[in-house]
Amino acid sequence: MGTVEYMINNKKYSLIADLHTHTTFSHGTGSIEDNVRAARAKGVMKIGITDHGPGHLMFGLRRRNIPGMRAEVERLRALYADIEILLGVEANIVNGTGILDVKPSEFKYFDYVIAGYHYAAPGGNLPVGAVRAARNMIGYHAGFDARRLMRKNTKNIIRALERNPIKALTHPGDKAPVDLLEIAVTCAKTRTLVEINTAHRSLSANDLRTMALADVRFIINSDAHTPDRVGDFVSGVNLALDAGIDMSRIVNLRIS
Repeated sequence: MGTVEYMINNKKYSLIADLHTHTTFSHGTGSIEDNVRAARAKGVMKIGITDHGPGHLMFGLRRRNIPGMRAEVERLRALYADIEILLGVEANIVNGTGILDVKPSEFKYFDYVIAGYHYAAPGGNLPVGAVRAARNMIGYHAGFDARRLMRKNTKNIIRALERNPIKALTHPGDKAPVDLLEIAVTCAKTRTLVEINTAHRSLSANDLRTMALADVRFIINSDAHTPDRVGDFVSGVNLALDAGIDMSRIVNLRIS
């Protein structure tokens, strides 16, 4: 094991935990053990497995596989005592009710839940979900009807944050227009971490500065879909430095 460190302005930055990674149980290319080994090789002390929730039509994990995933994490914990291995899930915010695509009865299998918005998670009503996804795609990329979509999407995310114990909001601002400051204020109230995602990179430095106006904390995650990207964090550090935020607000960085 060798800790990956990033040096800038006479300070060393290293990643303590990567709590957003995917495996073959959704649309990653590696196994749970592959991700664990990749994290260990980079000196990451904690790894989270967070495959897409079952409501994702294209890449969602199968509900029948959840107990087996839990058993595999327990098996690997016995093999790799030098790293903390957690089972989470990247749940989908599916509509305006605040309900996620993970059932309350399934929360017991997970050590934590992260959540975000994805186009292919219609929330039980395929026609309505398809229309919502199409509008968001157009609004996000072309700005069409963006103001109305922003109000609706922001309300949907806030309801989900208030209704569920979400550890981190994944790639905020990606795929749909939202009011980032209003969402950040709610994250602060619910003690939900705001993710700085090094795969999607949906937040600009200005966006991050805006969210930092709220009393919120951040987490850098790789959102790795291949084992080689597990522990990728440097672009997240650069973004945070460009935004001028207090780096101590990023909960999974070691700074020396």
